[in-house]
Amino acid sequence: MNAEKERFRLVAQNRKARHDYFIEDTVEAGVMLQGSEVKSLRMGRASLVDAYAAERKGELFLFNAHIPEYPGASRFNHEPKQARKLLLHKRQMNKFLGLADREGMTIVPLSIYFNKRGIAKVELALARGKTQHDKRRTIAERDWNREKQRLMRSKG
Repeated sequence: MNAEKERFRLVAQNRKARHDYFIEDTVEAGVMLQGSEVKSLRMGRASLVDAYAAERKGELFLFNAHIPEYPGASRFNHEPKQARKLLLHKRQMNKFLGLADREGMTIVPLSIYFNKRGIAKVELALARGKTQHDKRRTIAERDWNREKQRLMRSKG
């Protein structure tokens, strides 16, 4: 999917999510946005820190995603941290919600981007939380792989 993503325009990325969670599965979802929100995203202004997705009245919503107000919208502006409805096929939504409820996992947004047609999308991940021990192990593995690459380059 990374080769595909290079064709897309990335707006915001939740780097902390990959540090704090084991990513089990990902899915692309549409987002219902107001016009001022889209214009603010096109300016590249958004933050997914502390954002999560959850069910509300049988629908999937994105909470705590910060899209700042668009300066040109004046009184027709939006709330920066309002809940935004996510658009998924019913089967995908039921699968994600079922796994999140049953196995103690959470649904975390990894990134917001515009696809090649110019439509705003959110990459959602089904994630399991890491303990402090797991985080240290991940850092140690990353450092070892980096050191291994350095040694391989220097040896020829």
